[in-house]
Amino acid sequence: MIPWTLLDTAPVPGGEGELRLRRRGAEFSIRLGTVELMNSRISGSEEALATLSCAKIAGRAQPRILIGGLGMGFTLRAALGVLGTKAQIVVAELVPAVVAWARGPMAELFGDSLTDERVRIEVEDVGRVIRSGRGSYDAILLDVDNGPEGLTRDSNGGLYGVEGLRAARAALRPGGVLAVWSCAPDRDFAARLRRTGFHMEEVRTRARGRDGGARHVIWLATRADSPPRRPEAEA
Repeated sequence: MIPWTLLDTAPVPGGEGELRLRRRGAEFSIRLGTVELMNSRISGSEEALATLSCAKIAGRAQPRILIGGLGMGFTLRAALGVLGTKAQIVVAELVPAVVAWARGPMAELFGDSLTDERVRIEVEDVGRVIRSGRGSYDAILLDVDNGPEGLTRDSNGGLYGVEGLRAARAALRPGGVLAVWSCAPDRDFAARLRRTGFHMEEVRTRARGRDGGARHVIWLATRADSPPRRPEAEA
């Protein structure tokens, strides 16, 4: 068997530990310590994040999409494959090295997706991009960390808490969709989506798509027409 080769490492801004990019033949892996965050052979649920979300906003003439987390580009490439020529896709990636890896050792994997005229890459915290984009997006796709229960960065929780979800709702256009990838179900998070003004659908999908693999979760949360009343106190 071909051994793994360590290509590069990168610290996680505001987090603990470091990301490690490894290669074995044509296969790539990004790990945090001993935990594999993504692998180039496993892309089914990340692609589903894009295709399911874009289906929700089909028919919009010039959709504007925000993707939180570049990763290995599975979600970006899937979105490009189903969106029309008038679409705009902003990708917010916190770790500069991940963008460098996409343009360097993983360039063949990304193909021409990073130079597509519909795409803009921002090396930025997606939470900041969301908060600065009121009414800007038809869909926001979050594949950050491992979902609401993050591994790499404590502040990722700010995306998935009540205030983070309110900010996402404000950044969406009427009828827009917030789609969230997670490695596992989370009842509390699903309840927060409903409480913050979303109509929520929970979809189970396989890591390897039709070929099976671990079960992952995608929440498709459509912005409700009117915001919910804020209770005097929230848990």
